[in-house]
Amino acid sequence: MAVDSPSPSLDSPAPAHVFTEMERWNQSRSNVLKTLATFWSFLVMGANDAAYGLESYYRLSYTVVSLVFFSPLGGYTLAALLNNKIHVHLGRRGVAFIAPSCHLLAYIVNCLHPPYPVLVVSFIFAGFGNGLADAAWNAWIGNMADANQMLGFLHGLYGVGAVLSPIIATSLITRAHLGWYYFYYIMIACAAVELAFCLTVFWDAKPTPESTSPDSSRGVLRRTLFTKHSGRVTWICAFFLLGYVGIEVAIGGWIVTFMMRVRHGADFASGMSATGFWLGITFGRFVLGFVTPRLGEKLAIIIYCLLEIGFGLILWLVPNFYAGVVAVAMQGFFLGPFFPAAVVVATKLLPRAQHVSAIGFAAAFGGGGAAVLPFAVGAIAQARGVQVLQPFIIGLSGGIFLLWCGLPRMPKLRVDGEEEEMGERGA
Repeated sequence: MAVDSPSPSLDSPAPAHVFTEMERWNQSRSNVLKTLATFWSFLVMGANDAAYGLESYYRLSYTVVSLVFFSPLGGYTLAALLNNKIHVHLGRRGVAFIAPSCHLLAYIVNCLHPPYPVLVVSFIFAGFGNGLADAAWNAWIGNMADANQMLGFLHGLYGVGAVLSPIIATSLITRAHLGWYYFYYIMIACAAVELAFCLTVFWDAKPTPESTSPDSSRGVLRRTLFTKHSGRVTWICAFFLLGYVGIEVAIGGWIVTFMMRVRHGADFASGMSATGFWLGITFGRFVLGFVTPRLGEKLAIIIYCLLEIGFGLILWLVPNFYAGVVAVAMQGFFLGPFFPAAVVVATKLLPRAQHVSAIGFAAAFGGGGAAVLPFAVGAIAQARGVQVLQPFIIGLSGGIFLLWCGLPRMPKLRVDGEEEEMGERGA
């Protein structure tokens, strides 16, 4: 039994072969508070990535400054390796303490604007905290009733943080004429609230005696990655998220340059195209989270991906600035549900004991897309021009479309224990 999902609501445990009733976010006051805590944690994570003014402050090239964006990947990778052990031995209470503490430590270091190598190391701690929280809260929310809607709100709050963060940071720099590091005073306050809130509401989420037994923790990640059924699902989700996150960050990072140089837009209007893209992702997560379960996760993402590719073709082939702004916002809208849907698929197709390991690994693997693929776009753009952005994005979208089609058939209901194991043996 894993500790990454809501505990059964019945007084006595259900037999292994019986379908278990799933908890709802508003089933109890405790669940409401825990859900709000996870939402706040994702808001903090979404606001985490502002790194404004580093080039001028440290007088470094863009290539050297880019290490700040690579370093969280090290923390994510470490979290992927340790996720299951932390859950088994410390429970969600351990995650509720460690993840916000890592955020708090990183932001305190950033406020001190230390030598640049120290700053890079501090973002490793932020990445480790993000990796733990990403796996824990995705798995916990993903095992609730109405998981698509709930994960849509969870990741929507991440999008809200990503939208607000650059607005606040830019205002502090341009309007208040403060250094880039003043933004992290706000982040310290947010992380302190995250630590107090999460630790308080998840204090009772201790590891169970079953989860701390040697058999429960031995080789879970190995089984998740290398058994026939679990490995297929986990690796497909991992490569899917690698491509998805790469698409998201590449568009978000390069669309302003594309709109200025290829569509000849004004600086401010081109900058708003990036805001429209991130708002599209945020609204897509909120709105399409209610549509996805009606269509089924597999069919829904196939449809969304085809629509996203269609709007990408409009952005690429229609030489009109305003059409491009609308098209990129719609790309974001249909990309929004991809990550939540991948989490739901993992929780439906994998045994519950593997949820944290699988989601943690896939999220860390996807983090590689954020670090590597935007720089691949940059390297190609330097040689061929920034107009290669959309052909690159469309090709990558086609790749993750084919990956998604390779998932096993989705079960209509989730099962626990013996039924799940039988499903894995039969796959």
